Amino acid sequence: MKYRTLGRTGIQVSEIGYGCGAVGGLMVRGDRTEMLDAVKLAIDSGITYFDTARLYGNGVSETNIGWALKELNADIVLGTKVKLEVSDMADIESAVVQHVEGSLQRMGRNSVDLVSLHHPVGPARDGDRLLTAEDVDAAARGFATLMQQGKTRFWGMNAVGDTDTIHQCMDSAKPFGMQAAYNLLNPSGSSAVPSGYPFQDYRQHIKKAADAGIGVFAIRVLAGGALSGISDRHENASPPPAPMGSSGTYQEDLDRSSAFRFLVDDGYVSSLIEAAIRFSLNNEHISTSLIGIANIGQLQQAIEYGNKGPLPAEAIEKLESVWAGFANYGLPNPFR
Repeated sequence: MKYRTLGRTGIQVSEIGYGCGAVGGLMVRGDRTEMLDAVKLAIDSGITYFDTARLYGNGVSETNIGWALKELNADIVLGTKVKLEVSDMADIESAVVQHVEGSLQRMGRNSVDLVSLHHPVGPARDGDRLLTAEDVDAAARGFATLMQQGKTRFWGMNAVGDTDTIHQCMDSAKPFGMQAAYNLLNPSGSSAVPSGYPFQDYRQHIKKAADAGIGVFAIRVLAGGALSGISDRHENASPPPAPMGSSGTYQEDLDRSSAFRFLVDDGYVSSLIEAAIRFSLNNEHISTSLIGIANIGQLQQAIEYGNKGPLPAEAIEKLESVWAGFANYGLPNPFR
């Protein structure tokens, strides 16, 4: 396992991060023995960053990862997230503090390394779903209080939602970390995409983050599972999630995954899952790529693929044709 620096925090994190979310589902719906075995395997394999949130199973993920880390007496880098409710909007700053204290209680910890705001952002507030740049600034003041109290070392935000607002928040709130959707379907977070590209253009916010000393957690590396190219889902996994910054539906993302089959056919990788994971490693501006898992076998697979390192340059060059095809035709296979 290799390690990268998490922006200006100076923290070293593993290139592959352990996602404790509900999409993979192991830390929410899995067997507790397998949970413990998986966390131990991850640590023994060199994974140092673990990512959870109250939203994952309404606190279940936080409770389970806290229990597992205590059982293993593990010293790792741990991050969780704050999801505000409508009732919190009157005083976001205080609500952030209260929610983090609740997370710490569930995890059985006095502090956590990083807490992120678990909301997309936009030009206008939408209940408790979409926050404005001003709301993020208010949350940042709450996080500053928590940092002063020693309850978190750093804070971050979700870099999803409206592109203009994402960039505005990065400039005004200056988070220490951000969770950014980045995958084979949509590389716009780090590189320019062709004119007419059918997905959201994040306008290289990942590169901008790196330049500003903001650590980047790559999320949706497998597009919620669609980039596996397989429709079947493990019993621990959630139903197919809504896409982030790519197709209108999960099924469309799944269909488009066939455009990357050449990576398997030409011998660059053994599976589309390997292609997706290793593609994220090509991006030097990403601190860690979060991989959600449904069982220990998927974890073993992610570790194996991660240890192979980035895709070769030749494969990346061929991907340019696929992205151009998406822009020109919007089809899974522009050459058919």
